[in-house]
Amino acid sequence: SCSRAKDVTMPAKLPVNFFSTRSPVIDLFRGQLDYAEQLRQDSEIVLYFFYAPWCGQSIAARDEIEHVASRLSDQVLFVAINCWWNQGKCRKQKHFFYFPVIHVYHRSFGPIEYKGPMSAVYIEKFVRRVMTPLLYISSRSKLLDFLSNYEPGVIGYFEFNASPQPPGYLTFFTSALHSLKKDYLGTTRFGVITDKCVAKEISLVHSGSVYLHRHANTSLIYPNGSMNFTAENICKWALENREMLIRWLRPHGGKSLLLNNELKKGPALLIFVPYNPLAEIHPLLDEITKVALEYHNCNKSQAAEPKLQHLRDSDSPAFDSSIPDAQTELLETFSISKYPCCNTVVLPQWHSISGTHNVCELCINQTLGVKPNKVHVPHCNFLEIEAALDSFYLLERTFFQVISNTIECSNLLSFYSPFNYYTACCRTVNRHFLSFISSEKTIFQTPKVAFSSHGKKGNTQHSIPHIEDRNWFIPDHISGTNITGLSCRTNKTLNLYLLDSNLFWIYAERLGASRSNHLKEFAAIVDLKEEVHYVLDQNRTLVASSLENFIKNFSILYSPLKRHLVDNPSVHSPEQHVITEVTTHTFRHTVLLSDK
Repeated sequence: SCSRAKDVTMPAKLPVNFFSTRSPVIDLFRGQLDYAEQLRQDSEIVLYFFYAPWCGQSIAARDEIEHVASRLSDQVLFVAINCWWNQGKCRKQKHFFYFPVIHVYHRSFGPIEYKGPMSAVYIEKFVRRVMTPLLYISSRSKLLDFLSNYEPGVIGYFEFNASPQPPGYLTFFTSALHSLKKDYLGTTRFGVITDKCVAKEISLVHSGSVYLHRHANTSLIYPNGSMNFTAENICKWALENREMLIRWLRPHGGKSLLLNNELKKGPALLIFVPYNPLAEIHPLLDEITKVALEYHNCNKSQAAEPKLQHLRDSDSPAFDSSIPDAQTELLETFSISKYPCCNTVVLPQWHSISGTHNVCELCINQTLGVKPNKVHVPHCNFLEIEAALDSFYLLERTFFQVISNTIECSNLLSFYSPFNYYTACCRTVNRHFLSFISSEKTIFQTPKVAFSSHGKKGNTQHSIPHIEDRNWFIPDHISGTNITGLSCRTNKTLNLYLLDSNLFWIYAERLGASRSNHLKEFAAIVDLKEEVHYVLDQNRTLVASSLENFIKNFSILYSPLKRHLVDNPSVHSPEQHVITEVTTHTFRHTVLLSDK
């Protein structure tokens, strides 16, 4: 009788060192998790690097971890653990779905998992945030620097006179670490003030108060009365109420819906810039974030940054308030720009002969005529817009003209209120409007407008302004930049995103970036709903002014931007052939405009 032979399996080879024996990283290649826990008890900051020795990502991240360890090994303990060997405790106790995994501990707090790019500068930045989760704000100038940063800022005020650690300080400290758990990119910064005079600058009087700074909206103070003062609650409150004017996108390299989920929200402006997280200053990033702040500043600085302005004024010479009376009156007259409550109206009549029709901008104003006080309207009132449209359409023929290259404005008195009037500025738009717009100078020329009484038109200089730009009829020295608050004044609002071109330049190339672009600076608008995307002229430097013009050109009703189409160079020489080769650039001319 023959008995069946038993299956024979070859045992796994014993693991070997993954890191060099001279490395500052302690390599527990047999998965000794218990020994790793012992090491953690004796150190303040510990980084665990869980790896699988066969994993390509683990092998690629090994050099990055060694680089960070060489810089921080005197302050941080780096421990690498093989979590794949089947006899090791790590494999038996941990069940990871991917490798490598990085956990950081701050004393007994942790683990804080790092989910960012496996790049040395990003890992080091994250570890430094864990090392010092709170920034000490000791003076007014440091407070101004903290509040001026584009990242959301949370500030706690604690008096250290009474005891070494005042009530609530450890809770606030822990909340900063909690935020790194939820916000692993560290985009919300936490600061602490101990000086009573500095705290008064942001209206913090009582020790234990927490302040959330916002640029374009009213800043908030933590509601101690309605929420318990716990680390989790402070972190949750800060993350839910923070202001994200511009967001970083960092795809992790695997299958992900990150880009899809963001692009589904609406048209997106993707800005690619080379970014070093460890650099102390970022001039280009500062320019971009100023544009983002202006774009989202819908209150025209009425509620935005009052504290910042106060801090700046206190360090600067006294403001000369002697404004000429004429300019003061003009500021009153043009208070439309302060409270932009406007609607673009396209008159239905088309001129069949000239191929034109009239486009008007109708704005509500509340500063003309006799009034008891200046009326502040924070939001557009639907009933007022409806009343303005009624008044406008009753006088529709007043604005109807065969053809005119001028902007003509009229003030319409309201039929409902003696303190309201409406301003309507109209122009004729040609059917081939885009064809004769050849330069920005033509588009952005600011006209001089002579306002007239009800029902009469004032002539203006020859100009073609942007329709949805509320400031186009305001003189330059008053209006400033036209992009201010534009996100609230157009139906084509953009979501702004930043990507690090050092890591994600392949995305820029797919969108049309030139491979010879050594600066690695690029901007594109992607509109998923319309299935189009536009590229900022790559011959121009990526600066604030070019970004503003790019945004304004996209936002107007008749956008002069040309859709970008991905193209490959022709594979044949341009000499005559019986069969014509069609490319993206020649398709319209060869196919659509051909008589054949």
